[in-house]
Amino acid sequence: MKILTIDHVQIAIPPGEEEKARAFYINLLGFKEIPKPPELAKRGGAWFASGSVQLHLGVEADFRPARKAHPAFIVDDLDALIAKVQSAGYETDRTQPPLDGYRRAHVFDPFGNRIELM
Repeated sequence: MKILTIDHVQIAIPPGEEEKARAFYINLLGFKEIPKPPELAKRGGAWFASGSVQLHLGVEADFRPARKAHPAFIVDDLDALIAKVQSAGYETDRTQPPLDGYRRAHVFDPFGNRIELM
């Protein structure tokens, strides 16, 4: 047996903050919202996709941001995306050294979760 691919990545958000999440992940990072199954939709949160990449946001009552653990997304224009996130007032960190030939940076969502862009 072997793992073939990643189906999705999930990160946490605080209760009741789905609209703030949509503004960040849709308007800034370019994801599209996809429907959650009805049974799961009752729990809150939101699911997003960009191409074959899926990001699920789950609600945690005792939320603490993931400042170390993070997803890493390959993007087509790192500089433009970082500028867009910065101009919207979100925290960014461009001090990351290149990795395997990729320039990279970290952005932080409205809740403080770290997202790596490569």
